[in-house]
Amino acid sequence: MNRLKPANFRNALDLSDKVQVKTLRKRLKLSPDQFADALRKSGNSISALVKEAAAARPGKPEA
Repeated sequence: MNRLKPANFRNALDLSDKVQVKTLRKRLKLSPDQFADALRKSGNSISALVKEAAAARPGKPEA
């Protein structure tokens, strides 16, 4: 049978994948609460989360 392949998006965060969420949170150096706030504001777009994390940490240049 032909099955549909799962669509993996490189620029969207899969919130059901705990490893992906943990990895991104650690890469952005955010606490779980800060990460949740950034996620609520920007959605699941990784680039938007990076921008939101940079705005949440004043004085730090964007990576």
